[in-house]
Amino acid sequence: MVKKMGFTLALALLLASFSGLASAQDKVYINGIDANFPPFAFVNKSGVPDGFDVKSLEWIAKEKGFKVKHQPMDWDAIIPSLNAKKIDIIASGMSITDKRKEQVNFTLPYWTIKQVMVAKKDSKLTVDQLMAKGNKIGVQRGTTEAKWIEENLIKKGGRQFTLVQYDSAPLAVEDVLNGRIVAAAMDDAPAKDAAKKKGVKIVGGFGMADENFGYAVRKEDTKLLETLNAGLKKLMASPQWAEFKKKYEVE
Repeated sequence: MVKKMGFTLALALLLASFSGLASAQDKVYINGIDANFPPFAFVNKSGVPDGFDVKSLEWIAKEKGFKVKHQPMDWDAIIPSLNAKKIDIIASGMSITDKRKEQVNFTLPYWTIKQVMVAKKDSKLTVDQLMAKGNKIGVQRGTTEAKWIEENLIKKGGRQFTLVQYDSAPLAVEDVLNGRIVAAAMDDAPAKDAAKKKGVKIVGGFGMADENFGYAVRKEDTKLLETLNAGLKKLMASPQWAEFKKKYEVE
């Protein structure tokens, strides 16, 4: 009788263990993305989320035994959506800043980004001339560059150009091309992408310091943060990291 009960208990514990393992492996995390931020995150012509960050996170998910779905969202509402538990991760070219650290936790940095201005390819204007009084410069709302330009160039610096805010950097580029604005300020990765595909060029930086990208999670999700950090370290040390960089031309 004792032996039978012991075997039954052991079997129950073993089944519970397998059940817990299956549950962990079936965990699905929702990644909030900017659907118009190539080459890091975008929706491709087939309507499928794609990009350097999208594929990197999918690789990590496979390695670490969880699943991930990507949810396009408005960028200026993405942190509130994370903290409201509408999404679980932000892996979409998010700059690590002290202000954002007050609201979320970041993984280790995985990319360094510069801030630049783009103008039409045939423009002869310098960055300083682009910021002249009466000119209009575009920027994506909710970004670190939007805030920095307002605080440091307009309020503190006394620049008298008009800052026009857009839902995405590519929309600002379109208005550069059609002449509604003279330039657009953005990260250098999407700027390089636009320069390859559109009739624009990178004119130069405008004084903002380089930033680092990281994945963001809620403050309480410490286990998820550990998992993402371990996955990022493994990915960055693997040949796949170089393949992703080559595929999405983010060198």
